[in-house]
Amino acid sequence: MINISESLKSYGSDKLLRELLDKKPFFICTIATSSTANIPGISGAGASPELMEYTPAGDVELIIHGELRCCDIPPQTIVDGASAPTPAILTKASLELTDVPFMVIDAGSKIKPDVPYITVSEDNEYGHDIRTGYAVANPKKIFENSKIIGRELSKNNDYLVIGESIPAGTTTALGTLTALGYNAEFKVSGSMPENPHNLKKDTVMEGLTNADLLDGIGNIGKINPFDAVSGVGDPMIPAVAGLVLGSDIPIILAGGTQMAAVCGFIKAISTDFDFSRICIGTTSFVANDETSDLFNIVNQIGEINVNVVNPQFEKSTNEGLKNYLKGFVKEGVGAGGAMLMALMLGYSIDEIREKIEEVAK
Repeated sequence: MINISESLKSYGSDKLLRELLDKKPFFICTIATSSTANIPGISGAGASPELMEYTPAGDVELIIHGELRCCDIPPQTIVDGASAPTPAILTKASLELTDVPFMVIDAGSKIKPDVPYITVSEDNEYGHDIRTGYAVANPKKIFENSKIIGRELSKNNDYLVIGESIPAGTTTALGTLTALGYNAEFKVSGSMPENPHNLKKDTVMEGLTNADLLDGIGNIGKINPFDAVSGVGDPMIPAVAGLVLGSDIPIILAGGTQMAAVCGFIKAISTDFDFSRICIGTTSFVANDETSDLFNIVNQIGEINVNVVNPQFEKSTNEGLKNYLKGFVKEGVGAGGAMLMALMLGYSIDEIREKIEEVAK
């Protein structure tokens, strides 16, 4: 059984998790690019702004091959000379430990990974700088293609665990949530100890202005969700939403405030959507982040259960992993949901952490 008190905390009902214990999951990592990540200081999801467009491809290459093939420098967060490894390490360890099958979906990435993947975008399109007001070329097509995959995966699996890798994803989440009428300012998380909230806000406001979406602020339901993503979102959001709405089985959304944006998008498309069959699985680093407020965002959307995994990196001897405790990285590549999945399959948090340390060497 899951040790709720030590390694996992459920905010809301844990009924869904109890029902899924020892059931058969399938893991999906959805990768995408947003040129918003090129804005200096907005994201730490890469060794430098120039390398961030390689992060999604590098993350899934690390998971599958155990090495990078798209570039030479691994995805990592570096602040003042200190660094923390990509959360792909946490996900890779969980997948190796559990031997759960998985799939990579390219929702619109600029750099294509050297791994097998399914593409749901068109014409090699990727996400653009949201300041232009033209962020995603055809979110409806991404959504519809992803619905087909969600429907097919529902036929042979008990539940899906869906993660994402997209640098600057918290900024595009802020853009989407704001356009949909939610108050997410100063509430989205970030990959660095210092969360650049004002930069994110200014970026979103410029995008909303250029996309002619300003009148949607504070008016839930006024802006069409596809217009919101097209203007100030990213390709990952309609892709994951399509997987969810195309399926009819339980789903763990593996991530933090980006997955809250997915939930807001789903609610805008299907106002009577039953959130009891999905939940968010994230890390304690997101849940305990004093610079953000995932729970406030989620509560604005609906009764969405949030399950928080604490890998207890204070017990680790790996200095890079210990930097997670200092506000580095926090989440990504489905790390929280992947560890949650491993817990539900009977592995202890100590076994999971030890496997993470092994993979991180």
